[in-house]
Amino acid sequence: MIGPYINGAALFVGSIAGALVGPKLNSNLRLRMPMVFGCASMGLGVAMIVKVKFLAAVVLALVVGSFLGEIIELENLIQKAASSARKWIEVITRPSGDLSQEEFLDKFVVLLVLFCVSGTGVYGAMNEGMTGDPTLLIVKSILDIFTAAIFASTLGYSVALLVIPQFTVQALLYLGSAQIMPLTTPDMLGDFSACGGLIMLATGFRICGIKQFAVANMIPALLIVMPLSHLWCLYVG
Repeated sequence: MIGPYINGAALFVGSIAGALVGPKLNSNLRLRMPMVFGCASMGLGVAMIVKVKFLAAVVLALVVGSFLGEIIELENLIQKAASSARKWIEVITRPSGDLSQEEFLDKFVVLLVLFCVSGTGVYGAMNEGMTGDPTLLIVKSILDIFTAAIFASTLGYSVALLVIPQFTVQALLYLGSAQIMPLTTPDMLGDFSACGGLIMLATGFRICGIKQFAVANMIPALLIVMPLSHLWCLYVG
């Protein structure tokens, strides 16, 4: 298992470096670079969407998954966890940025999705578990180290806390992929990638401030897209 360790190290190093040098960074840099990261997120999303096999099944999974996320108010639950994390981290150190609680929570939730449950990270961990190839997670790490540094310049050391859920999710997916992957088909993986790409696209819009999608509420779609894709192939496709 290489990719989850590299990705976790990149996030941690980027977060610490950004929090340390944050006050010294040019304000234009801190303002404009997140737009670049949002653009990169949208680009990755589009690249993943084109792998789709059964678009109708992916759209159905996204709608049903988002509906479930709205019912259980997943984003609100994550926001509460983020609020608790900020109170805990402020006992140790003061965040670098001067953000309101609402702004902090909004950015923290976006980063939680981007770093921990993005289609790239999930699929990358599963792919390495089966093939031993960590390339996708290494590519994600290159983007994450700079993303973490810029956002930590305003959010402070709290960004480093995301290493815990990120590594946990990727390690579990890596270890469980030996049981999951034999049950999948190339079409199911393509639809899974497309669903993750749509969530990445929504995440990019949110980072850029174009539209505030409730991206965390879309996460359940990743859990149901492959079963729906399989059923669609059997009975419709």
